[in-house]
Amino acid sequence: MLDRLGEAIERHCVGRWSETAVPRLSLVALDELVEPMEVTYEPMICFIADGAKRTAVGERSWITPPGEMALFTLDLPVTAAFEKVPYRAAIMRLDNQALSALQLELAEAGPQSPPPAAAAVTAPMAPELVDAVARWVRLLDSPEDIGPLAPRVETEILYRLLRSGLGPVLRHWSLADSAAARIRTTARWIRDHYAEPLGIDEIAEVARMSPATLHRHFKAATGMSPLRFQKHLRLQHARRRLFAGDVTAAQVAQEVGYVSATQFNREYRRAYGLPPGQDATQLRTRLAEAREVPLLHDGSGAKP
Repeated sequence: MLDRLGEAIERHCVGRWSETAVPRLSLVALDELVEPMEVTYEPMICFIADGAKRTAVGERSWITPPGEMALFTLDLPVTAAFEKVPYRAAIMRLDNQALSALQLELAEAGPQSPPPAAAAVTAPMAPELVDAVARWVRLLDSPEDIGPLAPRVETEILYRLLRSGLGPVLRHWSLADSAAARIRTTARWIRDHYAEPLGIDEIAEVARMSPATLHRHFKAATGMSPLRFQKHLRLQHARRRLFAGDVTAAQVAQEVGYVSATQFNREYRRAYGLPPGQDATQLRTRLAEAREVPLLHDGSGAKP
């Protein structure tokens, strides 16, 4: 069954990563190992049909093998490294309204026990779920079927997800005023204001939590404090700008919100092992040697 899903992904994935005509569905297909990618994931589920991927968030790192799925509940800066190829994955961007509507239809008020706090969790895929995801991808074989059938298959996938090991997390994630929803809103707000000078009290107001409660929930979810999360986003955006070229480290430092270029250089080197200019040069050299498409994305959505 995983083979059928992997074949459908390979058939319809253009390049390494593709958006598709099916709403909220993206595909990833890699045949050769590539450099680790710094990306910002939006809330999504990654269904892995073949290969394996290591994901690092803050100090946490884990491998998702074939036959498993990874749920990301926040806008989350991560490092994605592919451990085994060929790699085939289907990505579903989460629709909170659809998930909430399904729970109302099922008369499910929420989780019966506290779900894991982490913003990223994994679980095995049941055969029925693999079959539903494969049918979702195979709708691309007959574009005329996408409009009438894609929403129905997506609802089936959500239903089976609610019945899976990810169910408690998904139920909690979709609750309008849960702690998970507040942390999700806060993480997105920090992402949208990462270059601004932010204080913990201001962020706590967005979360509608006390600073201490915010810190506890945010670190449990992301492995980072809110201010470290902001710093991670700043450095990630700075690295992409430097990789693109035509800017100096001092200019980039100012763009991403650093008042001190010296502090920027110090924190950049601590994060990536080299000063900004040297790191960007090394990235471009690796790219030229590998003759790959750009290995850094814009961070605006669910990439590999």
